[in-house]
Amino acid sequence: MNGYDEKRHLDEDAFGAKGSIVSAFDAFPKSKPQYVTRTTAGGKWTVFVALVSFILFWSEASRWWRGSESHTFAVEKGVSHALDINLDIVVKMKCQDIHINVQDAAGDRILAASRLHRDPTVWQHWVDNKGIHKLGRDAQGKVVTGEGYMQGQGHDEGFGEEHVHDIVSLGRRKAKWARTPRLWGATPDSCRVFGSLELNKVQGDFHITAKGHGYMEFGQHLDHSAFNFSHIISELSFGPFLPSLVNPLDQTVNIASANFHKFQYFISVVPTVYSSSGKSIVTNQYAVTEQSQEVTERIIPGIFVKYDIEPILLNIEEERDSFLVFLIKVVNVISGALVAGHWGYRISDWCQEVWGKRRRRAGGPSEGMLGGKGHERDD
Repeated sequence: MNGYDEKRHLDEDAFGAKGSIVSAFDAFPKSKPQYVTRTTAGGKWTVFVALVSFILFWSEASRWWRGSESHTFAVEKGVSHALDINLDIVVKMKCQDIHINVQDAAGDRILAASRLHRDPTVWQHWVDNKGIHKLGRDAQGKVVTGEGYMQGQGHDEGFGEEHVHDIVSLGRRKAKWARTPRLWGATPDSCRVFGSLELNKVQGDFHITAKGHGYMEFGQHLDHSAFNFSHIISELSFGPFLPSLVNPLDQTVNIASANFHKFQYFISVVPTVYSSSGKSIVTNQYAVTEQSQEVTERIIPGIFVKYDIEPILLNIEEERDSFLVFLIKVVNVISGALVAGHWGYRISDWCQEVWGKRRRRAGGPSEGMLGGKGHERDD
């Protein structure tokens, strides 16, 4: 009776699952908690797999947030007539001593000085500003090679290095020119020239020269000792004024080593369209080559910007997967990590078991076991 009572009190659920016929096709069998053993090795593998899964999830989420960029070139189809030039430059000469003019391939000569703002200022207020550097070098004076800019920190180039959605969102903000620092009683020795010009969309030459030099002007001739074409370019861009985009000549400084010094900038302008999430901005980016040298008194000194418009259009479009596709990718990545972790644990457990058996065999039979020396019989 005692044996019968013990059988009656056995947990029959531990020997099989009770349920419908569908439960026989369960691909995810479960074990009773009392038959599951937790080990230290299993805990380590669990922590490791969880860490790997989090890293993979973060990587996938970052990739989805950045999206993918596509660059395509095409011939500019539209017929354009005008092009804006945005300029913010400080020249180490007095405002009344400089001339600012534009002459393009169409033969038009524009007196830019009448369309731009000119404020007297002090050179030291600008040359010591953070980020001021020579063309082709960074703020620390190191040569900019363009290699590894994605890994570098502190790179603030606005074309290509930032995400397109950031460029589009910042480009849609209302732009304003910064105010000129107050003199506070100091004697101005420089001139800040800033503003936007609407020009013909053709090849042209923008230049800053001294009064009486470069154009025939009666009764005006600046003394040569007053020449100093050292300058700081805070902004030089083409198209809409978008100060959030940093161009190659922005925040650059060039120092004249003599009174007769000629600075030349050769610029190739490329029309560019940035598109992201159905929004887009139309702007221009450019490549620049700079040449500067001392000249004789027979050559006109000054700052000359020669620009040419390329007949191509660059489209930069950012694409991002839908949220459903992102979730599917995350599930796939984490599932793969879990499966790999499971197999890694099984293989390590098997290797540990095989290694333990070999060690026991190498140690030989113990004396207390059946068949050992302690149990030999004499016939």
